[in-house]
Amino acid sequence: MLQVLVQSALENKCLSVESEGLIRQMLAIGSCDPKDINALKQLQEAIQAGEIIREAQNRFSLAQFALV
Repeated sequence: MLQVLVQSALENKCLSVESEGLIRQMLAIGSCDPKDINALKQLQEAIQAGEIIREAQNRFSLAQFALV
């Protein structure tokens, strides 16, 4: 499942809040195999390179902007 979430983020160029939450839950319960870890590395690299936008980060930024 984790690989599917990562593939979706790569295709859409966006990591949704929901997908990020599911990834966190899967990591918390240790539900990962080596292919999942490789997919997470790929996701992390894409986020760091600016190829994927984190929806959660944008929501926080918009909320912060609204308070100013």
